Amino acid sequence: MTGILETGVEERSWTFTLNRPDKLNALNAELVEALIEGVSKAHEAGARLLVFAGNGKSFSAGFDQGELERESDADLLMRLVRIESLLHLVASSPCLTVPFAQGRNFGAGVDLFATCRQRYSTHDASFRMPGLRFGLVLGTRRFGALVGHRRAREVLEQTSTISAAEAFELGLVTRLINEAERASATDDARRIASLLDRETQQHLYHVLSTEQADQDMANLVRSAARPGLKSRMLDYIRQG
Repeated sequence: MTGILETGVEERSWTFTLNRPDKLNALNAELVEALIEGVSKAHEAGARLLVFAGNGKSFSAGFDQGELERESDADLLMRLVRIESLLHLVASSPCLTVPFAQGRNFGAGVDLFATCRQRYSTHDASFRMPGLRFGLVLGTRRFGALVGHRRAREVLEQTSTISAAEAFELGLVTRLINEAERASATDDARRIASLLDRETQQHLYHVLSTEQADQDMANLVRSAARPGLKSRMLDYIRQG
């Protein structure tokens, strides 16, 4: 399948490749809906492994702000709600989930990366989550649960750019790889995903889950519904 999302299926391993390289795979509404549909189909088909990747220089630049001038606060809120729906779908997946990050990654792209259970990154990758600069808490609780509340607060409050090495030290990245190692890393993930039978794998993920879907959605909507979201985002863009 070609287009903004390329989907590959090998046995029970599904690979979703974001294919907007000219936009650094920024998440526009169409791409988010394609991901939700693709992941849902993989679940229905009994997938054991979901792999997420991005064509081009970066895994994902996050929320696509290219049409921001034409959108209302309500439009932006709905887009963010759908991104949170995608994040929950991936975070609560019965499959082993593995993203591959390279290049510069931002915001919702980092959130998608962070929802996954094993997180692979090239050594040149970087991560930045600027959402709090315009008042959004998308992915905030999950990031705190992943790296610890103190470190999360420091990173998010300062909207710091994190190198791959720093992300590995934090626990955001679980494995650093070279680009040439991607195929073997995928094979390793496929092997891990098949060690347990499917029912046991799902039970394990359910027992260890820290998902708080209703609370995460409520926190997002509360932050995004504050009047002036569009103007805050435009101000952030103008400030560079």
